[in-house]
Amino acid sequence: MKKYLFSGLSLMVVCSIMQTACSFNNSNKNSMDSTHAIIAKPFGEIEGKPVTEFTITNKNGMQIGVINYGGALTKIITQAKDSTWGDVLTGYESLKGFTQTGNPYFGALIGRYANRLAKGTYTIDGVEYHAALNNNGQSLHGGLKGFDKVVWDAKTIGDSSVQLNYSSKDGEEGYPGTLKVQVVYTLTSNNGIKMEYTASTDKTTVINLTNHAYFNLTAGKDSTIHNHVLQIHADQYTPVNDVLIPTGQMLAVKGTPMDFNQPKRIGDDLDKVQGGYDHNWILNKTEGLQEVANVTDPESGRVLTVFTTEPGLQFYSGNFLDGTLTDTKKGIKYIKHGALTLETQHFPDAPNQPSFPSTILKPGEVYTQSTIYQFSIQ
Repeated sequence: MKKYLFSGLSLMVVCSIMQTACSFNNSNKNSMDSTHAIIAKPFGEIEGKPVTEFTITNKNGMQIGVINYGGALTKIITQAKDSTWGDVLTGYESLKGFTQTGNPYFGALIGRYANRLAKGTYTIDGVEYHAALNNNGQSLHGGLKGFDKVVWDAKTIGDSSVQLNYSSKDGEEGYPGTLKVQVVYTLTSNNGIKMEYTASTDKTTVINLTNHAYFNLTAGKDSTIHNHVLQIHADQYTPVNDVLIPTGQMLAVKGTPMDFNQPKRIGDDLDKVQGGYDHNWILNKTEGLQEVANVTDPESGRVLTVFTTEPGLQFYSGNFLDGTLTDTKKGIKYIKHGALTLETQHFPDAPNQPSFPSTILKPGEVYTQSTIYQFSIQ
């Protein structure tokens, strides 16, 4: 497994989780203070534990929200080319939405194993393990109670970062080893959402972490992402079977609907892909943090550029959204293809696919992953 380290947290000033301010309380995006700021406010309670929403605002007026339930992003407010502001992240008005049955992981941190494991079964050092099944007889996004459904310990770091920590017990959802995970969200001064993941284990285990944010760059003005223009720097992808488990093949995208090497309107080939896009692209990249994809909304001019250290990217075109979710922002009906995800990751079902990059983590090793969602206007 490729591993990347980050440092410097010890040099930052740590604020209390319930400290409500780094002094920002002006919601008018046209009169922003010139500095970063964080405010924290109660967001409800679950299982007797308080949930807090942290709102980070940068000097440009961009704003993001993070809750410690599921480590979920709650809002991403960015500017369009006409200088108006809008929230490009699908989500909910309250904690009730995030906890409802059928929530499709809106904005959440995903683990212990992001994406799918065939029949929830895998082998480590000759021992067979069984992850919880929750998706057509497969294990998806960590099982019945993955990292998206737990309360993380949280604290602010300086005026631009929120640190989340969670200890996953040995045997939780069928995974061996006590896994200690830390994720740091940072809103940068140049409008990037930086996500830095680290983890360690006391037993050999498998791990694949990501964020499951859904984007609609029109900020709700268009009910689908058909007109979004996507580019993915990848010459190959991993095809899947009828339950979305990789077949083990690595096929060329050239000449197929899977080819996004040149920017392409998502709706152009969407109906040519059975079920819609929900596949892993094998990224054209070497080690380190590199640009791997970008998506543009021509109408608003908003651009999202993705940088990552990971070898794969799951592009999902919101195929299972059906307009039935409740407690949504402004009552928006999130319909089929109403939003997209660009999940940076190792490959689905890698523990059962010898040709895929390894997702094994051993005691004494440190898992790291870094991803940036960078916003701009064109």
